[in-house]
Amino acid sequence: MAVSGSGIGNIFKIPELKRRILVTLGFLAVYRIGVHVPTPGIDGEALATLFAQYQDTLLGIFNMFSGGALQRLSVFALGIMPYISASIILQLLTVVFPHLERLSKEGEQGRKKITQYTRYGTVVLSIIQGFGISIGLESMSAPGGLAIVFNPGWSFRIMTVITLTAGTAFIMWLGEQISERGIGNGISLIIFAGIVARMPQAIGNSFRMLSTGEMGIFACVLLVVLMVAVVAFINFMEQAQRRIPVQYAKRVVGRKMYGGQSTHLPLKLNTSGVIPPIFASSLIMFPATMASFFKDVAVMQYITTALKPGALIYELTYVGFIFFFCFFYTAIVFNPADVADNMKKYGGYIPGIRPGKRTADYIDRVLTRITFGGAMYVSAVCVLPSILMTKLHVPFYFGGTSLLIVVGVAMDTVGQVESHLITRNYEGFLTSGKGRR
Repeated sequence: MAVSGSGIGNIFKIPELKRRILVTLGFLAVYRIGVHVPTPGIDGEALATLFAQYQDTLLGIFNMFSGGALQRLSVFALGIMPYISASIILQLLTVVFPHLERLSKEGEQGRKKITQYTRYGTVVLSIIQGFGISIGLESMSAPGGLAIVFNPGWSFRIMTVITLTAGTAFIMWLGEQISERGIGNGISLIIFAGIVARMPQAIGNSFRMLSTGEMGIFACVLLVVLMVAVVAFINFMEQAQRRIPVQYAKRVVGRKMYGGQSTHLPLKLNTSGVIPPIFASSLIMFPATMASFFKDVAVMQYITTALKPGALIYELTYVGFIFFFCFFYTAIVFNPADVADNMKKYGGYIPGIRPGKRTADYIDRVLTRITFGGAMYVSAVCVLPSILMTKLHVPFYFGGTSLLIVVGVAMDTVGQVESHLITRNYEGFLTSGKGRR
Protein backbone atom coordinates (compact mmCIF):
# COMPACT_ATOMS: atom_id res chain seq x y z
CA MET A 1 0.00 0.00 0.00
CA ALA A 2 1.65 3.19 -1.16
CA VAL A 3 0.62 6.68 -0.21
CA SER A 4 1.19 9.56 -2.60
CA GLY A 5 2.70 12.82 -1.42
CA SER A 6 -0.33 14.83 -2.51
CA GLY A 7 -2.54 12.46 -0.58
CA ILE A 8 -0.62 13.14 2.63
CA GLY A 9 -0.98 16.86 2.03
CA ASN A 10 -4.71 16.49 1.48
CA ILE A 11 -5.09 14.69 4.82
CA PHE A 12 -3.84 17.71 6.74
CA LYS A 13 -5.83 20.16 4.61
CA ILE A 14 -9.09 18.75 5.98
CA PRO A 15 -9.59 20.06 9.53
CA GLU A 16 -12.00 17.30 10.56
CA LEU A 17 -9.78 14.49 9.28
CA LYS A 18 -6.69 16.09 10.84
CA ARG A 19 -8.52 16.37 14.17
CA ARG A 20 -9.64 12.74 14.03
CA ILE A 21 -6.12 11.49 13.34
CA LEU A 22 -4.63 13.58 16.18
CA VAL A 23 -7.36 12.40 18.57
CA THR A 24 -6.64 8.78 17.63
CA LEU A 25 -2.90 9.21 18.19
CA GLY A 26 -3.57 10.94 21.51
CA PHE A 27 -5.79 8.14 22.82
CA LEU A 28 -3.28 5.51 21.69
CA ALA A 29 -0.52 7.41 23.51
CA VAL A 30 -2.61 7.36 26.70
CA TYR A 31 -3.01 3.60 26.28
CA ARG A 32 0.72 3.03 25.87
CA ILE A 33 1.46 5.14 28.96
CA GLY A 34 -1.00 3.06 30.99
CA VAL A 35 0.78 -0.14 29.93
CA HIS A 36 3.76 0.95 32.03
CA VAL A 37 1.76 1.82 35.21
CA PRO A 38 2.24 -1.17 37.58
CA THR A 39 -0.41 -2.81 39.73
CA PRO A 40 0.24 -2.19 43.47
CA GLY A 41 1.80 -4.95 45.58
CA ILE A 42 3.83 -6.68 42.84
CA ASP A 43 7.58 -7.25 42.58
CA GLY A 44 8.08 -6.36 38.90
CA GLU A 45 11.55 -7.90 38.52
CA ALA A 46 10.49 -11.21 40.06
CA LEU A 47 7.40 -11.30 37.81
CA ALA A 48 9.45 -10.61 34.67
CA THR A 49 11.85 -13.43 35.59
CA LEU A 50 8.97 -15.83 36.12
CA PHE A 51 7.13 -14.75 32.99
CA ALA A 52 10.14 -15.51 30.79
CA GLN A 53 9.48 -19.22 31.41
CA TYR A 54 5.94 -19.08 29.98
CA GLN A 55 6.39 -17.22 26.69
CA ASP A 56 5.28 -20.22 24.60
CA THR A 57 2.09 -20.76 26.60
CA LEU A 58 -1.33 -19.14 26.77
CA LEU A 59 0.20 -16.36 28.86
CA GLY A 60 2.41 -15.44 25.91
CA ILE A 61 -0.62 -15.12 23.64
CA PHE A 62 -2.43 -12.87 26.13
CA ASN A 63 0.73 -10.83 26.64
CA MET A 64 0.93 -10.21 22.90
CA PHE A 65 -2.63 -8.84 22.75
CA SER A 66 -2.06 -6.70 25.84
CA GLY A 67 1.02 -5.10 24.31
CA GLY A 68 3.33 -6.47 27.00
CA ALA A 69 1.14 -5.19 29.86
CA LEU A 70 0.55 -8.67 31.28
CA GLN A 71 4.26 -9.32 31.64
CA ARG A 72 4.55 -6.15 33.75
CA LEU A 73 1.13 -6.73 35.38
CA SER A 74 0.25 -3.11 34.73
CA VAL A 75 -3.20 -1.62 35.24
CA PHE A 76 -3.93 -2.67 31.63
CA ALA A 77 -2.70 -6.25 32.16
CA LEU A 78 -5.98 -7.84 31.05
CA GLY A 79 -5.91 -5.77 27.88
CA ILE A 80 -8.95 -5.72 25.64
CA MET A 81 -9.36 -9.51 25.60
CA PRO A 82 -12.29 -9.52 28.10
CA TYR A 83 -14.18 -7.16 25.77
CA ILE A 84 -13.42 -9.32 22.74
CA SER A 85 -14.48 -12.46 24.62
CA ALA A 86 -17.72 -10.80 25.76
CA SER A 87 -18.46 -9.67 22.19
CA ILE A 88 -17.93 -13.16 20.82
CA ILE A 89 -20.06 -14.70 23.58
CA LEU A 90 -22.89 -12.25 22.78
CA GLN A 91 -22.66 -13.15 19.09
CA LEU A 92 -22.89 -16.84 19.92
CA LEU A 93 -25.84 -16.26 22.29
CA THR A 94 -27.62 -14.31 19.55
CA VAL A 95 -28.06 -17.58 17.69
CA VAL A 96 -29.39 -19.34 20.80
CA PHE A 97 -31.71 -16.76 22.40
CA PRO A 98 -34.55 -15.27 20.29
CA HIS A 99 -34.57 -12.07 22.38
CA LEU A 100 -30.97 -11.26 21.43
CA GLU A 101 -31.67 -12.18 17.80
CA ARG A 102 -34.57 -9.70 17.73
CA LEU A 103 -32.36 -7.02 19.25
CA SER A 104 -29.72 -7.57 16.58
CA LYS A 105 -32.35 -6.89 13.90
CA GLU A 106 -33.84 -3.77 15.50
CA GLY A 107 -31.30 -1.38 14.04
CA GLU A 108 -29.49 1.25 16.06
CA GLN A 109 -31.49 0.81 19.28
CA GLY A 110 -30.96 -2.94 19.27
CA ARG A 111 -27.21 -2.54 18.69
CA LYS A 112 -27.00 -0.09 21.60
CA LYS A 113 -28.68 -2.63 23.88
CA ILE A 114 -26.30 -5.41 22.77
CA THR A 115 -23.34 -3.06 23.30
CA GLN A 116 -24.60 -2.42 26.83
CA TYR A 117 -24.78 -6.16 27.50
CA THR A 118 -21.26 -6.51 26.11
CA ARG A 119 -19.98 -3.90 28.56
CA TYR A 120 -21.56 -5.71 31.49
CA GLY A 121 -20.06 -8.99 30.28
CA THR A 122 -16.65 -7.34 29.98
CA VAL A 123 -16.75 -6.18 33.60
CA VAL A 124 -17.85 -9.64 34.82
CA LEU A 125 -15.09 -11.40 32.87
CA SER A 126 -12.53 -8.86 34.10
CA ILE A 127 -13.51 -9.48 37.72
CA ILE A 128 -13.22 -13.24 37.27
CA GLN A 129 -9.87 -13.03 35.46
CA GLY A 130 -8.49 -10.46 37.89
CA PHE A 131 -9.36 -12.63 40.88
CA GLY A 132 -7.80 -15.68 39.21
CA ILE A 133 -4.60 -13.76 38.47
CA SER A 134 -4.34 -12.52 42.06
CA ILE A 135 -4.76 -16.06 43.43
CA GLY A 136 -2.27 -17.46 40.94
CA LEU A 137 0.39 -14.83 41.70
CA GLU A 138 0.16 -15.53 45.41
CA SER A 139 0.95 -19.20 44.82
CA MET A 140 3.88 -18.54 42.46
CA SER A 141 7.47 -17.61 43.09
CA ALA A 142 10.30 -16.57 40.83
CA PRO A 143 13.42 -18.74 40.33
CA GLY A 144 15.31 -18.73 43.59
CA GLY A 145 12.18 -18.68 45.71
CA LEU A 146 11.65 -14.92 45.45
CA ALA A 147 8.00 -14.02 46.19
CA ILE A 148 6.12 -12.08 43.52
CA VAL A 149 3.49 -10.60 45.87
CA PHE A 150 4.75 -8.48 48.74
CA ASN A 151 1.75 -8.91 51.06
CA PRO A 152 -0.58 -11.79 50.03
CA GLY A 153 -4.12 -11.80 51.31
CA TRP A 154 -7.59 -10.50 50.62
CA SER A 155 -6.45 -6.88 50.57
CA PHE A 156 -4.10 -7.67 47.69
CA ARG A 157 -6.76 -9.71 45.88
CA ILE A 158 -9.43 -7.03 46.14
CA MET A 159 -7.00 -4.30 45.10
CA THR A 160 -5.86 -6.36 42.09
CA VAL A 161 -9.42 -7.10 40.98
CA ILE A 162 -10.43 -3.44 41.24
CA THR A 163 -7.28 -2.22 39.47
CA LEU A 164 -7.40 -4.68 36.56
CA THR A 165 -11.17 -4.34 36.07
CA ALA A 166 -10.91 -0.55 36.06
CA GLY A 167 -8.03 -0.76 33.58
CA THR A 168 -10.01 -2.94 31.17
CA ALA A 169 -13.07 -0.68 31.50
CA PHE A 170 -10.87 2.33 30.71
CA ILE A 171 -9.40 0.58 27.63
CA MET A 172 -12.94 -0.27 26.49
CA TRP A 173 -13.87 3.41 26.86
CA LEU A 174 -10.74 4.43 24.92
CA GLY A 175 -11.68 2.08 22.09
CA GLU A 176 -15.21 3.47 21.88
CA GLN A 177 -13.91 7.05 21.90
CA ILE A 178 -11.48 6.28 19.08
CA SER A 179 -14.28 4.72 17.01
CA GLU A 180 -16.55 7.71 17.64
CA ARG A 181 -14.16 10.66 17.63
CA GLY A 182 -11.10 9.30 15.85
CA ILE A 183 -10.39 7.28 12.73
CA GLY A 184 -10.66 3.50 12.40
CA ASN A 185 -11.99 0.83 14.73
CA GLY A 186 -10.87 1.69 18.25
CA ILE A 187 -10.66 -1.84 19.65
CA SER A 188 -8.68 -3.07 16.66
CA LEU A 189 -6.33 -0.09 16.81
CA ILE A 190 -5.58 -0.73 20.49
CA ILE A 191 -4.57 -4.31 19.69
CA PHE A 192 -2.64 -2.99 16.68
CA ALA A 193 -0.74 -0.51 18.87
CA GLY A 194 0.15 -3.21 21.39
CA ILE A 195 1.60 -5.48 18.71
CA VAL A 196 3.46 -2.75 16.80
CA ALA A 197 4.96 -1.37 20.03
CA ARG A 198 7.02 -4.56 20.39
CA MET A 199 8.50 -4.33 16.88
CA PRO A 200 11.48 -2.03 17.72
CA GLN A 201 12.70 -4.49 20.37
CA ALA A 202 12.25 -7.39 17.96
CA ILE A 203 14.16 -5.58 15.22
CA GLY A 204 16.89 -4.71 17.72
CA ASN A 205 17.21 -8.36 18.71
CA SER A 206 17.53 -9.32 15.05
CA PHE A 207 20.38 -6.84 14.50
CA ARG A 208 22.07 -8.08 17.68
CA MET A 209 21.91 -11.67 16.44
CA LEU A 210 23.21 -10.56 13.06
CA SER A 211 26.18 -8.74 14.62
CA THR A 212 27.08 -11.66 16.89
CA GLY A 213 26.82 -14.20 14.07
CA GLU A 214 23.83 -16.04 15.49
CA MET A 215 21.93 -15.18 12.29
CA GLY A 216 23.58 -15.16 8.88
CA ILE A 217 23.27 -12.30 6.39
CA PHE A 218 21.56 -14.61 3.91
CA ALA A 219 18.93 -15.56 6.48
CA CYS A 220 18.38 -11.88 7.29
CA VAL A 221 17.84 -10.93 3.63
CA LEU A 222 15.57 -13.93 3.16
CA LEU A 223 13.59 -12.84 6.21
CA VAL A 224 13.06 -9.30 4.85
CA VAL A 225 11.98 -10.60 1.45
CA LEU A 226 9.65 -13.08 3.12
CA MET A 227 8.12 -10.36 5.30
CA VAL A 228 7.33 -8.19 2.28
CA ALA A 229 5.91 -11.16 0.36
CA VAL A 230 3.71 -12.27 3.27
CA VAL A 231 2.36 -8.75 3.83
CA ALA A 232 1.52 -8.46 0.12
CA PHE A 233 -0.10 -11.90 0.21
CA ILE A 234 -2.25 -11.01 3.22
CA ASN A 235 -3.19 -7.69 1.59
CA PHE A 236 -4.37 -9.52 -1.51
CA MET A 237 -6.20 -12.32 0.28
CA GLU A 238 -8.01 -10.02 2.75
CA GLN A 239 -9.57 -8.21 -0.21
CA ALA A 240 -10.35 -11.36 -2.19
CA GLN A 241 -14.05 -12.03 -2.64
CA ARG A 242 -16.42 -14.12 -4.73
CA ARG A 243 -19.03 -11.95 -6.43
CA ILE A 244 -22.33 -13.68 -7.10
CA PRO A 245 -24.35 -11.84 -9.80
CA VAL A 246 -27.79 -10.65 -8.67
CA GLN A 247 -30.54 -9.31 -10.94
CA TYR A 248 -33.46 -7.25 -9.66
CA ALA A 249 -36.76 -7.47 -11.52
CA LYS A 250 -38.58 -4.33 -12.60
CA ARG A 251 -41.41 -3.20 -10.34
CA VAL A 252 -44.04 -0.56 -10.99
CA VAL A 253 -45.03 1.49 -7.94
CA GLY A 254 -47.66 4.10 -8.85
CA ARG A 255 -46.37 5.78 -11.98
CA LYS A 256 -42.72 4.98 -11.34
CA MET A 257 -40.73 1.91 -12.26
CA TYR A 258 -38.10 0.57 -9.88
CA GLY A 259 -35.47 -2.13 -10.19
CA GLY A 260 -34.19 -3.81 -13.29
CA GLN A 261 -30.53 -3.23 -12.41
CA SER A 262 -27.78 -5.80 -12.08
CA THR A 263 -25.54 -5.98 -9.03
CA HIS A 264 -23.59 -8.62 -7.13
CA LEU A 265 -23.41 -10.28 -3.72
CA PRO A 266 -19.81 -10.09 -2.42
CA LEU A 267 -18.63 -13.04 -0.31
CA LYS A 268 -15.26 -12.45 1.35
CA LEU A 269 -12.71 -15.23 1.20
CA ASN A 270 -11.90 -14.74 4.89
CA THR A 271 -15.31 -13.95 6.37
CA SER A 272 -14.30 -14.89 9.92
CA GLY A 273 -11.29 -12.54 10.09
CA VAL A 274 -8.79 -13.19 12.89
CA ILE A 275 -11.26 -14.93 15.23
CA PRO A 276 -10.24 -18.53 14.22
CA PRO A 277 -6.50 -18.17 14.98
CA ILE A 278 -7.24 -16.34 18.25
CA PHE A 279 -9.59 -19.08 19.44
CA ALA A 280 -7.33 -21.85 18.12
CA SER A 281 -4.27 -20.40 19.87
CA SER A 282 -6.15 -20.05 23.15
CA LEU A 283 -7.52 -23.61 23.08
CA ILE A 284 -4.30 -25.30 22.08
CA MET A 285 -2.23 -23.29 24.56
CA PHE A 286 -4.54 -23.97 27.51
CA PRO A 287 -3.40 -27.60 28.18
CA ALA A 288 0.23 -26.58 27.60
CA THR A 289 -0.16 -23.76 30.13
CA MET A 290 -1.67 -26.09 32.72
CA ALA A 291 1.04 -28.69 32.09
CA SER A 292 3.78 -26.11 32.59
CA PHE A 293 2.74 -25.75 36.23
CA PHE A 294 3.24 -29.50 36.82
CA LYS A 295 6.59 -30.18 35.18
CA ASP A 296 7.46 -33.00 37.56
CA VAL A 297 4.69 -35.25 36.18
CA ALA A 298 5.79 -37.37 33.18
CA VAL A 299 2.49 -37.01 31.32
CA MET A 300 2.59 -33.25 31.74
CA GLN A 301 6.13 -33.14 30.37
CA TYR A 302 4.96 -34.99 27.25
CA ILE A 303 2.03 -32.58 26.80
CA THR A 304 4.33 -29.57 27.17
CA THR A 305 6.72 -30.95 24.54
CA ALA A 306 4.00 -32.09 22.11
CA LEU A 307 2.10 -28.79 22.23
CA LYS A 308 5.13 -26.57 21.79
CA PRO A 309 5.17 -24.38 18.63
CA GLY A 310 7.10 -26.17 15.93
CA ALA A 311 6.11 -29.69 17.03
CA LEU A 312 4.14 -31.76 14.50
CA ILE A 313 1.24 -32.45 16.89
CA TYR A 314 0.98 -28.75 17.72
CA GLU A 315 0.90 -27.65 14.08
CA LEU A 316 -1.66 -30.28 13.02
CA THR A 317 -3.91 -29.49 15.98
CA TYR A 318 -3.55 -25.76 15.34
CA VAL A 319 -4.57 -26.11 11.67
CA GLY A 320 -7.50 -28.35 12.64
CA PHE A 321 -8.82 -25.78 15.12
CA ILE A 322 -8.42 -22.98 12.57
CA PHE A 323 -10.49 -24.89 10.01
CA PHE A 324 -13.17 -25.65 12.60
CA PHE A 325 -13.53 -22.05 13.79
CA CYS A 326 -13.43 -20.66 10.24
CA PHE A 327 -16.51 -22.68 9.32
CA PHE A 328 -18.15 -22.27 12.73
CA TYR A 329 -17.79 -18.48 12.94
CA THR A 330 -18.76 -17.96 9.29
CA ALA A 331 -21.94 -19.95 9.90
CA ILE A 332 -22.76 -17.62 12.80
CA VAL A 333 -22.13 -14.26 11.13
CA PHE A 334 -23.55 -15.12 7.68
CA ASN A 335 -26.92 -16.80 7.20
CA PRO A 336 -27.62 -17.77 3.55
CA ALA A 337 -31.33 -18.30 4.29
CA ASP A 338 -31.74 -14.70 5.52
CA VAL A 339 -29.84 -13.34 2.51
CA ALA A 340 -32.02 -15.36 0.13
CA ASP A 341 -35.22 -14.18 1.85
CA ASN A 342 -34.15 -10.53 1.65
CA MET A 343 -33.30 -10.89 -2.03
CA LYS A 344 -36.68 -12.46 -2.72
CA LYS A 345 -38.49 -9.76 -0.74
CA TYR A 346 -37.00 -6.99 -2.90
CA GLY A 347 -37.40 -8.83 -6.19
CA GLY A 348 -33.82 -9.98 -6.54
CA TYR A 349 -32.63 -13.31 -7.90
CA ILE A 350 -29.49 -15.07 -9.05
CA PRO A 351 -29.65 -15.78 -12.80
CA GLY A 352 -30.41 -19.45 -13.36
CA ILE A 353 -31.27 -20.11 -9.71
CA ARG A 354 -34.85 -20.20 -8.43
CA PRO A 355 -35.53 -17.72 -5.56
CA GLY A 356 -36.02 -19.04 -2.05
CA LYS A 357 -34.51 -22.29 -0.82
CA ARG A 358 -32.63 -22.99 -4.08
CA THR A 359 -30.91 -19.61 -3.77
CA ALA A 360 -30.03 -20.24 -0.12
CA ASP A 361 -28.57 -23.65 -0.99
CA TYR A 362 -26.53 -22.15 -3.83
CA ILE A 363 -25.13 -19.37 -1.64
CA ASP A 364 -24.34 -21.89 1.11
CA ARG A 365 -22.51 -24.13 -1.36
CA VAL A 366 -20.41 -21.24 -2.70
CA LEU A 367 -19.72 -19.97 0.83
CA THR A 368 -18.54 -23.41 1.94
CA ARG A 369 -16.04 -23.60 -0.91
CA ILE A 370 -14.53 -20.16 -0.38
CA THR A 371 -14.45 -20.68 3.41
CA PHE A 372 -12.33 -23.78 2.82
CA GLY A 373 -9.93 -21.66 0.76
CA GLY A 374 -9.95 -18.97 3.45
CA ALA A 375 -9.14 -21.54 6.13
CA MET A 376 -6.19 -22.78 4.07
CA TYR A 377 -4.94 -19.20 3.70
CA VAL A 378 -5.25 -18.42 7.43
CA SER A 379 -3.56 -21.73 8.33
CA ALA A 380 -0.65 -21.04 5.98
CA VAL A 381 -0.05 -17.62 7.49
CA CYS A 382 -0.37 -18.86 11.08
CA VAL A 383 2.09 -21.76 10.82
CA LEU A 384 4.73 -19.45 9.33
CA PRO A 385 6.02 -18.25 12.75
CA SER A 386 6.81 -21.79 13.87
CA ILE A 387 8.80 -22.45 10.69
CA LEU A 388 10.75 -19.21 11.07
CA MET A 389 11.55 -19.77 14.74
CA THR A 390 12.57 -23.43 14.35
CA LYS A 391 14.37 -23.27 11.00
CA LEU A 392 15.75 -19.71 10.83
CA HIS A 393 15.84 -19.03 14.60
CA VAL A 394 14.00 -15.75 14.19
CA PRO A 395 14.00 -14.07 17.64
CA PHE A 396 10.45 -12.71 17.54
CA TYR A 397 6.90 -13.74 16.74
CA PHE A 398 6.62 -12.91 13.04
CA GLY A 399 3.43 -13.62 11.17
CA GLY A 400 0.39 -15.50 12.36
CA THR A 401 -2.40 -13.79 14.24
CA SER A 402 -0.36 -10.69 14.99
CA LEU A 403 0.48 -10.08 11.32
CA LEU A 404 -3.12 -10.68 10.24
CA ILE A 405 -4.28 -8.09 12.77
CA VAL A 406 -1.60 -5.54 11.84
CA VAL A 407 -2.19 -5.74 8.09
CA GLY A 408 -5.98 -5.96 8.40
CA VAL A 409 -6.27 -2.98 10.75
CA ALA A 410 -3.86 -0.94 8.62
CA MET A 411 -5.94 -1.65 5.50
CA ASP A 412 -9.21 -0.73 7.24
CA THR A 413 -7.77 2.48 8.66
CA VAL A 414 -6.30 3.53 5.31
CA GLY A 415 -9.65 2.76 3.68
CA GLN A 416 -11.48 5.00 6.16
CA VAL A 417 -9.01 7.85 5.66
CA GLU A 418 -9.42 7.54 1.90
CA SER A 419 -13.21 7.55 2.21
CA HIS A 420 -12.97 10.89 4.06
CA LEU A 421 -10.90 12.24 1.18
CA ILE A 422 -13.29 10.93 -1.47
CA THR A 423 -16.36 12.42 0.20
CA ARG A 424 -14.72 15.84 -0.03
CA ASN A 425 -13.88 15.51 -3.74
CA TYR A 426 -10.22 14.69 -3.17
CA GLU A 427 -8.41 12.00 -5.10
CA GLY A 428 -7.62 8.83 -3.16
CA PHE A 429 -4.06 8.73 -1.88
CA LEU A 430 -3.43 5.08 -2.71
CA THR A 431 -1.36 5.08 -5.90
CA SER A 432 -2.93 2.02 -7.52
CA GLY A 433 -6.25 1.98 -5.64
CA LYS A 434 -5.52 -1.39 -4.04
CA GLY A 435 -6.89 -0.25 -0.71
CA ARG A 436 -10.36 0.50 -2.07
CA ARG A 437 -13.31 -1.51 -0.87
